[in-house]
Amino acid sequence: MQRKKECVAMLLAGGQGSRLFALTSNIAKPAVAFGAKYRIIDFPLSNCINSGIDTVGVLTQYQPLVLNEYIGNGQPWDLDRAFGGVHILSPYQGKARSTWYEGTANAIYQNMHFMKMYNPDYVLILSGDHIYKMDYAAMLQAHIDKGADCTIAAIDVPLSEASRFGILNTNPDGSIYQFEEKPKVPKSTLASMGIYIFTAEKLFKYLEEDDANPNSSKDFGKDVLPAMLAAGEKMFSYLFEGYWKDVGTIASLWQANMDLLGDPPAFDVNDKSWKIHSRNPLAPPAYVGEGGIVKNSMVALGSEIYGTVEHSVLGSNVVVEKGAVVKDAVVLANSVIRAGATVSYSIIDENVTVGKNAVIGVEKNPKAEIVVLGRNIAVGDGVKVLSGQKNEKNILA
Repeated sequence: MQRKKECVAMLLAGGQGSRLFALTSNIAKPAVAFGAKYRIIDFPLSNCINSGIDTVGVLTQYQPLVLNEYIGNGQPWDLDRAFGGVHILSPYQGKARSTWYEGTANAIYQNMHFMKMYNPDYVLILSGDHIYKMDYAAMLQAHIDKGADCTIAAIDVPLSEASRFGILNTNPDGSIYQFEEKPKVPKSTLASMGIYIFTAEKLFKYLEEDDANPNSSKDFGKDVLPAMLAAGEKMFSYLFEGYWKDVGTIASLWQANMDLLGDPPAFDVNDKSWKIHSRNPLAPPAYVGEGGIVKNSMVALGSEIYGTVEHSVLGSNVVVEKGAVVKDAVVLANSVIRAGATVSYSIIDENVTVGKNAVIGVEKNPKAEIVVLGRNIAVGDGVKVLSGQKNEKNILA
């Protein structure tokens, strides 16, 4: 008898993330560092193992090397399994054709053989660029209880933002009668989170039909979900009421990092009942030297603080030299802020050196834009990089 898994998760992690500018010029968006010691992909992977789902396919395409190395054999997330576990799934050459993933639905279609290896009853589709904690097992149980063919996780959003999302129009019992992709005039504020549970048999059927349709854009929201609705399949919404942040823009990524601060924080990564797993670097404890000041901040292992850090998030092995000030900022791993420098309202990527007395960003205010410095660059002594500058080419030492 073939061994099987009740539910297999497919994690879409191949996006370019162009709205994150320099942060994703060399790495995929899910590999971007977050919250001092995490990467964005840690959150859906941790949700999977905390929900009892131990078979995950991670679909990569754009700049996958950092992400592949980070995931490795899945051990930090308890996903190093003999049957199941985490698997990196990249586009490959087949007998009939060889193509990049053409859309979200096509990416899943190209990996049907992986899903069928585990003979699942259900398939969970996830995005790799959201920050949240969610029990997928509860959503799966709701799907089963309602006898659904597809269940879509949804969150209530302000009406002013509803046009940015796929919107679910539902009946009182939660059944979906219409799915509108980014409507100009939304009829409801129930936004799709890009998290779907399908009964496997139905998913495979509609993916095959979608692949055979030359007019399809190969996308779940634009093609597969509307096709299922038109055919009268049983589709339900699943309301999620916790913290959820799409970190696809510089502003949302910065805000999500700031949401980790405060007492209590808007989003708690130290919740012992729902551990967020990550692959942490080997490093000594963070050190605050004589004269160093740290206020309302997260500072990862290996960092050394001799200046002032306030309302900021610092990754591992960051050095803030004497007289330097970091405020309202995110500074990622292995970066150095030299003596006398000021970093405000900014995101500093990995392996960046900010020179002595340099000024990065301005005080946070309604008119200011977040400054972004890409990885592996050096800012010269005394150089100023002010509000909204995202191109690192003119700031090298």
